[in-house]
Amino acid sequence: AGQAGGAVTLRCGDTLLLATATMSKEPREGGDFLPLTVDYEERLYAAGRIPGSFFRREGRPHEAAILICRLTDRSIRPLFPKDLRNNIQVIITALSHDQEHQMDILAIIGASAALTISNIPFMGPVGAARVGYTDGQLVFNPTISQMEGSSLDLRLAGTTDAVMMVEAGANEMSEELILEATKAGHEAMQPIIALLEEMRHQVGKPKSEYKSFAVSEGLRQIVAERLDGRIRKVLDQTSEKEERKSALDALKNELLAELVDEYQEKDVKEIFNDLMRDEVRRQILQGVRPDGRAPEDIRAISCEVGISPRAHGTGLFNRGETQVLTIATLGTPREEKRLDGLYPEESKRFMHHYNFPPYSTGEARWLRGPGRREIGHGALAERALLPMIPPEDEFPYTIRLVSEALSSNGSTSMASVCGSTLALMDTGVPIRAPVSGIAMGLVKAGDEYCILTDIQGLEDHLGDMDFKVAGTREGITALQMDIKIKGLSYEIMAQALAQAKGARFFILDKMLEVLPEARPEMSPYAPRITIVKIDPEMIGAIIGPGGKTIRRIQEATGVNIDVEDDGSVYIASSDGPSAQRAREMVESLVERPEIGKVYTGKVVRIEDYGAFVEILPGKDGMVHISQLADYRVPSVRDVVRMGDEIMVMVIDIDPAGKIKLSRQAVLEGWTAEEARDRDRKPSGRRDRRDSRSSGSSGSRDRRPPRRR
Repeated sequence: AGQAGGAVTLRCGDTLLLATATMSKEPREGGDFLPLTVDYEERLYAAGRIPGSFFRREGRPHEAAILICRLTDRSIRPLFPKDLRNNIQVIITALSHDQEHQMDILAIIGASAALTISNIPFMGPVGAARVGYTDGQLVFNPTISQMEGSSLDLRLAGTTDAVMMVEAGANEMSEELILEATKAGHEAMQPIIALLEEMRHQVGKPKSEYKSFAVSEGLRQIVAERLDGRIRKVLDQTSEKEERKSALDALKNELLAELVDEYQEKDVKEIFNDLMRDEVRRQILQGVRPDGRAPEDIRAISCEVGISPRAHGTGLFNRGETQVLTIATLGTPREEKRLDGLYPEESKRFMHHYNFPPYSTGEARWLRGPGRREIGHGALAERALLPMIPPEDEFPYTIRLVSEALSSNGSTSMASVCGSTLALMDTGVPIRAPVSGIAMGLVKAGDEYCILTDIQGLEDHLGDMDFKVAGTREGITALQMDIKIKGLSYEIMAQALAQAKGARFFILDKMLEVLPEARPEMSPYAPRITIVKIDPEMIGAIIGPGGKTIRRIQEATGVNIDVEDDGSVYIASSDGPSAQRAREMVESLVERPEIGKVYTGKVVRIEDYGAFVEILPGKDGMVHISQLADYRVPSVRDVVRMGDEIMVMVIDIDPAGKIKLSRQAVLEGWTAEEARDRDRKPSGRRDRRDSRSSGSSGSRDRRPPRRR
């Protein structure tokens, strides 16, 4: 990619990617932020596959690709000049994937390498590492197969001096171990950073000059004099989000009316926002938060469950002005999500989706599909809850959670964790333990800092850190940290984790006051699933030719049936008797005849020498004329007719699978062995029967044939 600003290929095993970084020659006019875009292009040719869509080409990025984009963006964004407004685009393309080596960490390193050797102003390089935990040991940059037994999946990025980004999923991991893994991961990435530094010295391009969009200090002084403490007055007199926003907007508009004829509007707005930021941060460092709380205080919390009468489960979580409603739906195994990406996973049965409608922030704008932020927030909550979801053999349902952010003033992602826990418990899902989450913040100036619990929107926007922690009473299940400054010390991180632990427990207590444990019964509208285990070789008997047999069962009972390759048959129905009937039909299809067992079968064929009786679907055996009754039978048709149902015992099965049946054994109460012995002595049996027929009680041959 010779015309890109910087380009590298990066290979690990047989996983190969191309990373490019390019900057526009002219700045984007009118913007007040860094226009950085990170795109991860996943091509199925990398794994030797053709896309399964109608057009046979890749469509919009799927969830895993978007999460890699977000992970890379968060790792590099803090290291660009704040006054840069040129468009910057990083594109990462998967060229080969060996199904073993992780692509996300390689994507961060590749993006950092491309930026480092490019002409783009970048204060990197950045390194990245993954840390797992298996058999009591930390494992660095494990492969996909090695991660299968890991109780920790921690990904982090950083510079030589400090960690910039952390993202983790864990199975109730302690704060101390998370911190230890973070330190070790930071050390593990140092050789990569050293390599990228060497690349910059050897092949790096000179950094391009760019037009600075920093505002003049003279204008900053003018605006500061015009305001003269008025921002502080507004902050002191308001605590609610909308009230404060309206008052600050009024003050900003008044300032613009005074200065817009002489100065650019965007410059005045930028200085106003900077001064407001400085005032909020100054007050926080003095122990005064915008809404009057102390640093460790949590906003008022309330919870509700069972809100939707038809949904399988619901949970409403309120924290201050943040409100999230989560709705749970249970489905059958066939409703699990099919994955069509480069990673080996083919499906997943637990999904969490997050929506952020415009009314949640008091705005009116176009409703679009979920953006990268929505997908990222949904994935974070999903990661937090996943270790608590019961395995499929204990709870054979596909589970979908949808969190609707109804009102937003800080950390709707952690509110969705809490609402989702309530929804799962309201549904009756036997989760291992309830999960709560909290968002922590940081304001730092020099050596002075303040860690904030339960940050609201303004503190998130103007602070230096967004640190989300979710977990149970036993430990952390998910963690996400974004840093806006050039690094974070381990001492601050340890304090933030400890402060978050107390907050999580406080919130968990509030949740459990409403619903202490999962409901013992599911909603009447939720499907009930019965599992039948069969021999995988018998799957064809359940499906039938062209699916005829399984359709017949579903039509006759009204249930849904899913058959897995391992022989698991899932029968889903909200009607118990119908599910039981379907189960009996399935079991009869795969049941193997047992010697000595009595069956009620239907006569399907009559010959002079005996009758053929279907004892199981598709399985019949022969009752010899000598075994049809407990008396001498002149003719088979004297005893049975086509379609009759009779009780018979299986007395023998030969190596070819032919089944011998006996009705006489049932009537006489014989065992299968006794029936076989008498079958081998026909003359003796005939003599006995003849003697019976001549007895004083009268001939039994004259009795009418018995039919059922």
